[in-house]
Amino acid sequence: MTPSSNPFVRTLTALSLGLVLVGCGSADTGAANDGAATSAEASPSDTETSAPAQSDQPEAGVAPGAYIDWATYQEDPAAYQDGKVVLFFHAPWCPTCQDSEESISADGVPDGLTVVKVDYDSATDLKGEYGVTVQHTFVQIDTDGAALAKWTGTISGADILAQTV
Repeated sequence: MTPSSNPFVRTLTALSLGLVLVGCGSADTGAANDGAATSAEASPSDTETSAPAQSDQPEAGVAPGAYIDWATYQEDPAAYQDGKVVLFFHAPWCPTCQDSEESISADGVPDGLTVVKVDYDSATDLKGEYGVTVQHTFVQIDTDGAALAKWTGTISGADILAQTV
């Protein structure tokens, strides 16, 4: 039996050829191509005009999102109390902390949220105050500094906001 007469080989060959043609966008579907771009082929300028415009300004009455360090927060805590304040116990050697910092730096912090980066290794008194025992811990605090919520495991600013009360 030659390979071309083996039905299994013929089926595999036909399937492989079909996948290659479909993957390359060269399969003849029987429909005429009039040169119009499909949604997958739309140019960036096509999608830019259809997206709603986003304002860089926060909604009225909502504080803009911020990512600050502990020293900056301590200078004027009242300046950040218009929204939710979350302490982020961060360690530079922690891969999950690095992932969060990269996400927050790239995507920003949602309006109404202030994320305060606290050095996990040096803030021993603060860790004790909030019962923090592992790096990559988040603690939401109220205007008096009392803990409202505590968790680990979130990465992005949006994830952090979703965990707040």
